[in-house]
Amino acid sequence: MKKRDYYIIGTALFLAVVLTASALFRGSALETGSWGLSFSTEGQPPTGSASIDQLSKLDAVFLGDTSKKTIYLTFDAGYENSGTAKILDALAAHQVKACFFLVGNYIEKNPDLVKRMVAEGHIVGNHTAHHYDMSKISDMESFSKELKELEDLYQQAVGEPLPKYYRPPQGIYSQENLEMAQKLGYKTVFWSLAYVDWNNDSQPTKEEAFSKLLPRIHNGAVVLLHSTSKTNADILDELLTQWENMGYTFGSIEDLFSAHNESL
Repeated sequence: MKKRDYYIIGTALFLAVVLTASALFRGSALETGSWGLSFSTEGQPPTGSASIDQLSKLDAVFLGDTSKKTIYLTFDAGYENSGTAKILDALAAHQVKACFFLVGNYIEKNPDLVKRMVAEGHIVGNHTAHHYDMSKISDMESFSKELKELEDLYQQAVGEPLPKYYRPPQGIYSQENLEMAQKLGYKTVFWSLAYVDWNNDSQPTKEEAFSKLLPRIHNGAVVLLHSTSKTNADILDELLTQWENMGYTFGSIEDLFSAHNESL
């Protein structure tokens, strides 16, 4: 074989390796978009917009250990709608610890409620200062500023550092955003069960809420509820009772990440 032939073969092999690696990289990258779920079987975990493996590399989760009947309860709050105290009462009655993802406006206007959350053993997470579409922020300085401003407001209100758990506003995310959150020491929390509870002009009835939240509950569920929902405030005590009667217990966000790591 001539020297020129070896060169051609070597070049071809090199290009094949590069193209294969590139394809694998593209396959592992997350597409920018809104977090979504697909339920195929009642009572079983859904499929998310990104896989468990893809998310785990970025310190992100949407599901806990599916071998255990554990629920991880989270609330998003952009403002106060007079229902949070009732929600906290129900959580206390059932000895359930939740994570509240708050925005800057909420902490500024409701420091006493934030202090109560912390005093009762709940975690407050970072939902950003202004609830922007973070996927449109591509530089670390601007991304960090949104999270840091919320950290500062929490520190002023509570007197201690904010736990480093992040939930993208509206569930909109990008590979870059999750990488930046990870570099800032944050763990990102998506969800595996939610329903349309955020529209205060069209609140679901108790029956409509239960028709989504009972049959779709599953092992390792990360549940997203909005504390602005009057329906949620009214049904939470009964909802927790029904889940308990189905054999579920409740874990904290710290438990979620340790359980997730053990299951990998």
